[in-house]
Amino acid sequence: MTDDPTTLPPFHLAIPVDDINAARDFYGKVLGFSEGRSDTRWIDWNFRGHQVVTHQVGDGPSATPRDGVAGTNPVDGHDVPVPHFGLVLPVPEFQELAERLQAVDTAFVIEPYVRFQGEPGEQWTMFFLDPAGNAMEFKAFADLDQLFAV
Repeated sequence: MTDDPTTLPPFHLAIPVDDINAARDFYGKVLGFSEGRSDTRWIDWNFRGHQVVTHQVGDGPSATPRDGVAGTNPVDGHDVPVPHFGLVLPVPEFQELAERLQAVDTAFVIEPYVRFQGEPGEQWTMFFLDPAGNAMEFKAFADLDQLFAV
């Protein structure tokens, strides 16, 4: 196995949603990911070369508890939702996504900001919930070599 981020295999992640149409709108239109195979209760998303699958659980909106956050952990003065998932983007794409999310009045869990400013691992980060309450983090490094900084 390799730890080189340029040669890593794509990951697969399946997450629960309570409304497949809301997931289609959010992941496809708001986040801009292309849709792959789908059925009436699930959709494969091309999550920048990774496969994220939204699976409708229950019988539609409000069929399952919203907010998939089990807890939080303090990081850089903010309560980070756990669990969460997302992508590391180039800084210009991070800024573009942040603007797109703000344009549709996304309620951020943690607004876009620079974390660990002036320290090893400095990064842009933002947290928000998808329509089913799954916590997401998108981040960006000016220097990707800082991804695993100590």
